[in-house]
Amino acid sequence: MQAKIHKKFVELYGEGGEAYASAGRVNLIGEHTDYNGGFVFPGAIDKGIIAEIKLNGTDKIHAYSLDYGAEATFGLNEEDKPAEAWACYIFGVCRETIKRGGKVEGFDTVFAGDVPLGAGLSSSAALESCFAFALNEIFQNGIDKFELAKIGQSTEHNYCGVNCGIMDQFASCFGKAGCLIRLNCKTLEYKYFPFNPKGYKLVLIDSCVKHELASSAYNFRRQSCERAAAAIKKNHPEVDFLSDCKRIWLDEVRDQISSEDFLRAEYVIGEVQRVLDVCDALERGDYEIVGEMMYQTHFGMSKLYEVSCEELDFLAKLARRVGVTGCRVMGGGFGGCTINLVKDELYLPFVAAAKAEYALKFGHAPKVYDVVISDGARKL
Repeated sequence: MQAKIHKKFVELYGEGGEAYASAGRVNLIGEHTDYNGGFVFPGAIDKGIIAEIKLNGTDKIHAYSLDYGAEATFGLNEEDKPAEAWACYIFGVCRETIKRGGKVEGFDTVFAGDVPLGAGLSSSAALESCFAFALNEIFQNGIDKFELAKIGQSTEHNYCGVNCGIMDQFASCFGKAGCLIRLNCKTLEYKYFPFNPKGYKLVLIDSCVKHELASSAYNFRRQSCERAAAAIKKNHPEVDFLSDCKRIWLDEVRDQISSEDFLRAEYVIGEVQRVLDVCDALERGDYEIVGEMMYQTHFGMSKLYEVSCEELDFLAKLARRVGVTGCRVMGGGFGGCTINLVKDELYLPFVAAAKAEYALKFGHAPKVYDVVISDGARKL
């Protein structure tokens, strides 16, 4: 990919520039906990974005997307926002860097990625983090990694219309090979945990479906969580988020909230604890416990939070039947991927069974992505 980018760069802009990369991400466990002030547990993966960049001595940016086969040219002022959706990510990173007092001047760039689109692996965060890191290095702006992640998040909010949390950009900026990152979404404290599952593979099975419920259902669930937390706060004033709650405190307000709000809160409180349990298990090297927690998360997302779907439940049941160590829906739900922790000797039979049985049931085969926990944003 880097060679293809360089070839196109020279063709378009003459001599080559410097190459930078950033990564997509997976989240092993800790789903729908971010906006509830809880923990998430992501890691950068070996699929991401590479960009070649060279200053051009003007106040204009010439950006070429190898994946779209398209070029965009734009300035650095607010009114220069490009029409192309993909170019808005680069423009937004430039603007958010400038807002923070960073220097940005005109440059030429060619970029491409190998993050599967629509699979919930955060290709947009990889793109933002790649350019945020690159511009910080090129212009020696001295912006710290946390602020680089926030530049990506603010780009989504202000230029791409997505009110996302910080997890995706955080993983892309802070990713470290062989480590997952436990991030406290309330305090932004983080800790690296070694993830070297010898004898296991991390495998994503992409259902290739996305049900339309996702955005409205997300908002409804967020409101459920806020209502439950508000009810608990009346008895326990220290509570700001569901992550602050003990399970027994939820029982105290069972008759004061709807059964639906109760189920949503029950899932979140359990999921916050599961992240901590998985961290403890990893420190002991106990991947069987890690896997069991993943299955528990899938059950909770399917039956309590109700963000799974027939296709994902089918894949989770198949994984359990075949003997896969751990499996759950990854991401917001209503489609996308399951993330699977699979023993090496089960890998080929599991993938074969998933492809054959899923195709028989739903009329099309799922896609399969092997992922390795890798480094985040960096210069190549």
